[in-house]
Amino acid sequence: MGFGEQLQQYWYNHLDSNKEDRLPSWISKKKQKLESRGNKIPRIRGKGIILDNHEADNDEIKVDYKLGVTFFVKQGETSYYHEEEERIHRAIFYKDILIEDEEIKPAVQEETTPTIDPLVQEESQPMRFEYDRRAAVQYAERWWNDHNPAYKDFDVDCTNYVSQCLHAGGAPMRGAPNRGSGWWYENNNWSYSWAVAHALRWYLSGSNQGLKGKEVDDPKDLIPGDVICYDFEGDGRWNHNTIVVEKDSNGMPLVNAHTTNSRHRYWSYEDSYAWTPDIKYKFFRIGE
Repeated sequence: MGFGEQLQQYWYNHLDSNKEDRLPSWISKKKQKLESRGNKIPRIRGKGIILDNHEADNDEIKVDYKLGVTFFVKQGETSYYHEEEERIHRAIFYKDILIEDEEIKPAVQEETTPTIDPLVQEESQPMRFEYDRRAAVQYAERWWNDHNPAYKDFDVDCTNYVSQCLHAGGAPMRGAPNRGSGWWYENNNWSYSWAVAHALRWYLSGSNQGLKGKEVDDPKDLIPGDVICYDFEGDGRWNHNTIVVEKDSNGMPLVNAHTTNSRHRYWSYEDSYAWTPDIKYKFFRIGE
């Protein structure tokens, strides 16, 4: 039996059993968080895509692969949705037999952080646009676990992905070629606000032209196409951004994101390794 077949059988046995002691810690934690909100998880399914092999000593081979997991979530008696997430795992085979599997934890911090918040460029004429939320969400659904070759693929890709979604919804770029000004991507170059979580958070709250965000206090006030920003440590450095793509039956946002590729993930991110009790959120309505 090949590596791929063994991994498929391994995850079929572990996830189909739905037993806590057989689930990896991140899957078990997500399941517990979903259930703590009154949901039921009747099924969990997983699929692995092999990325790379590494030969080691003593007849061992390390196989890195992307594990995609789908949680079937039941809310009440009649409401269902699927939450999906991808994590990178490493399997160790000894003489072609799977003996160990572990998650490779993702990066959290942005790879590039500006020393100052990006400037908001003033325009002589107002830049108005009609935000096409449907187009933004369609883009978010199309590319949630894939990379659009028209853009650079960042190691920490959350903000680049959200910016692409906003642009797909009609948000106009401005400020090029000054990386510290405006919001733009052009000729394989980009503003800080396009690709850095901290910079986009402050751009949304400070911009008065084109793309801008209106802060709201309650996540229930968000609708598909809006943006949530996360300061996991509560230290004033914003680490992550997501885009709202759906609402659950309780009116709470479900979000898509990159870096840890996620689809219809519950907005609060309490199942994330990065989450801390000091977390802060910013909720932005876009296009208003």
